[in-house]
This record gives sequence, C-alpha cells and structure tokens, in this order.
Amino acid sequence: MLALAERLPPRYAPSSMTKHLSLLTVPFALMALFFAACGGDDSPASTPSPAAGPTQAATPTRIGGSMILATTTSTQDSGLLDVLVPLFQKQTGVEVKVIAVGTGAALEMGAKGDADAVLVHAPASEKKYVDSGDLVEGKLVMHNDFIIVGPRSDPAHIKGLTSLNAVMSALATTGSFISRGDNSGTNTAELALWKAANIDPKTVKNREETGQGMGATLNVADQKASYTLTDRATYLALKKNLALDILFQGDPTLLNIYHVYVVSPDKHSGVKTAQARAFVAFMVAPATQQLIADFKKAELGEPLFFADAGKTEPLKGN
Repeated sequence: MLALAERLPPRYAPSSMTKHLSLLTVPFALMALFFAACGGDDSPASTPSPAAGPTQAATPTRIGGSMILATTTSTQDSGLLDVLVPLFQKQTGVEVKVIAVGTGAALEMGAKGDADAVLVHAPASEKKYVDSGDLVEGKLVMHNDFIIVGPRSDPAHIKGLTSLNAVMSALATTGSFISRGDNSGTNTAELALWKAANIDPKTVKNREETGQGMGATLNVADQKASYTLTDRATYLALKKNLALDILFQGDPTLLNIYHVYVVSPDKHSGVKTAQARAFVAFMVAPATQQLIADFKKAELGEPLFFADAGKTEPLKGN
C-alpha cells in the first residue's frame, strides 16, 4: 500500500570510505589510520567499523529538544513503549510526550499538527492521511494479529469454527460482545468483520461499546464474561489477570500492521521535524527491531510483535 523507503539514515550505515580511495591517496589513508589508532574519535556520531556486525549501529546524534508521539493504546498497554521510549530518550536526548489514544484519534492529531510523529496500526485509515500529505516518510515497523477472546465456557460455540463470517454470525445471535467503539484501529477492524459477514453491528443486541482503550475493554469483557476483538500483544500482556481464552485466531484478515510517520512540516509549521525523523529512524534501526522481536518473548513464551522494517509490505485482507 505504501511506498516505504528501504534505506537507513546515514548515521546507521557503516563507513564505505575505503572503497573510494585511489592508489594516490592510499599512503595518506594509512597515515590517517595510524593517527586514529593513537588518538581515537570521541564524537557521539562516529561511524562503526563494518566488522562491528549488522545488528550494531553508530550512537545516534544527541539532538535534544522534545516531541509529541501520538500512538495507539496497544503500544502502551502491551508495555512496549515503556522499553523503547526511555531508550530513545537516552540515545538522543529527546524528551518524548506519549499520547496513547485510538488510531483514529492519533491520526487526527497528526492531521491537525498536534503531534510530531505518529505510530499507528490501521493501514486503510492511514492511507487518507498519507494521500492528503499530513503524514510523510512512513516506515513499516512491525506486525502482530487480532484475535477473538471470550469466556472459557464459550456460549456462542465459536471455538473450532473455521470461517470468520460464521464466527461473527454466532456472536451476533448468541454471544455478548464488548467493542472499543473508539474509532481505533481495533474498532475499525471489528467493524470490517461485521460488514464482511453482512451484519449491521447496531442490530447486535448484546454488543456494548466502552469508548476506551484495549486494556480497559479487555477488563470489561472479563467482568461481563463477554467476547471481544483484541490485538494479541495487549491480551498476552494482561492474560494472567483475565479469565478470557483465545477462541478464534489465524485468519489472514486479522493481520495487524504498524507504521510510523513524521507529521508533515510543510503542512504544519510547528512540527519538531528533526526529533520526529530521529524517532522514525530509531524505530526501524536494527537494534530497535531486535528489541521489538524479543519483547516479552521469553516471559510469555511467544512474541508479542514481529519486526518488519525493510521487509515487503505484508498483505492485508481488508
């Protein structure tokens, strides 16, 4: 869907200087290496040797300042930002104010220039803001998937069904369903599932909307022994406190893709462009991608997110 650049910023690229030395300049290069070995380079933006390995990167430039990140509740509720944001601040000196809301609200913040960077997971909704030029320099970051969870007794008998449309029909007639109802990426995905099954969600008698984030909605579903659609990461992060089981998963339509964007400085003059670009670069840097892939994997026995930077855009069912 999006034409995402495949390159990394220069400060993350190994030096290729030696490839361009001519025979005439080789003696001078050797002299430079000798003095470098004696004196060293203390610059924080110094470039690592190619021998350092593909997962190591140069220390990012400490640019300081501050920025606002508009993002989704799933990145907050899963605990991922509690790991990544302090690391970004330590590396760059940039103070980050995180505003975790539904994807719809996060996108609107970007469109109004009320944020500097946006991290969201609703590709179909994002396209409008990319096309309008409000969000630029987008990068594919990671994915996980949506799952349908519910009480272990499974009164709608959806466990074992292989058709997502059949699942939604069973939920419409038998189950109690708790919706976020907050124009988030999860809510958008839920509405698309009802539509695909030719069901008007307004006609589903036992459907309630919380108007809250994913963590709060899971807690309401748990208290009411109801079903809900959730991203896997938030569910796994809160699972130990919930009496809800995964009852349907694995359909390609349920793929949940995250992108990060800079809010356009051309359309919104107050945007902290340098800080926003530094955050985007940080999110797709190899070391950060490894942190994303490993996040809580040992603790929970499975990954919460799959790192995708530099990969071909995943296929989406909607």
